[in-house]
This record gives sequence, structure tokens and C-alpha cells, in this order.
Amino acid sequence: MILVVMGVSGSGKTTVARGLAERLGWRFQEGDALHPPANVAKMSAGTPLTDGDRWPWLAAIAAVIDGWRDAGVSGVVTCSALKRAYRAVLMGGRPDVRLVYLAGDKALISQRMAARKGHFMPAALLDSQFAALEVPGAEERPIVVDIGPAAGAIVDALVERVGSIGQ
Repeated sequence: MILVVMGVSGSGKTTVARGLAERLGWRFQEGDALHPPANVAKMSAGTPLTDGDRWPWLAAIAAVIDGWRDAGVSGVVTCSALKRAYRAVLMGGRPDVRLVYLAGDKALISQRMAARKGHFMPAALLDSQFAALEVPGAEERPIVVDIGPAAGAIVDALVERVGSIGQ
């Protein structure tokens, strides 16, 4: 099984995904580490990415997913995956790939973004993230998680839910 942990910037993707991978003994990939340098520079300057900027990045994440699938290993990867078209690149034709959507309101996420240090994504881009977000529909089989609780509690709940899905 491969889990794609998605949500807007500041929703806790890295913290939750890393904790989940550690608890399950699965591989972990930070999707942001696969951004081309030009994308990082653009976001650092406060400019939202275009779809054209995102396609090569999504292809790189899909390649990691396919590598894990080919090796027969389970993994957890982070990706904002804000639009259905982006998620189709990551999940299309891959029934063993499941979506974990970290859902939260803009006020809470804005507060968390303001408190974090050293991340290339400025809080000023949060509005563009929410504007682009297409909430996953039932046909995408998302595991929806409220980000209100502490990260450890979210990981605990996900470990239980993933275990109940079966592998």
C-alpha cells in the first residue's frame, strides 16, 4: 500500500506522514524535496506555481510511487495534490495507492504557518492554496483526517484506520 498524504501547505503533511511511515515501518518521501529548484525559487518569492510548473514535480512523485510498487514495498509520500487532475497523476491506475486528506480551516493553518521556521512556502500563499483546493470526492476513496488534534493523535488514528483497510 502507498499513502499520499495531501493538503494545503501548513496542514501538517510532513509531520504526519513521517510519523505514519515510522510507526508502520514503511518508506517515506517528502514530496517537496522533489520540486525542481525553479519551483522552490518561485514559491520562496511568493509566486504561486502554475499547472505547468507542477506537472514535472507530480511526475517525479509518481516515479517514486511506481518504484515502491515495483519493489513491492509500502510507503508514505507527501504532496499537496490540491486538484483532482494532480491526484489522477499520482493515483490513476494504481489501486494500491490511497489518499490521506489532512483537512483543516484556514485560520488554524495560517496560525501554524506563521509559527514555523525555515520553510520555503510563505504564509502569503495560503489563500492561493485554498483557492486551488478541490476537496477529494468519495470516488477518490480518501481517508479524511481533521488536523485539529496533535500530530501524535492523528498518526495513532491513521495507523488504526490503515490497519483496518487491510494490506
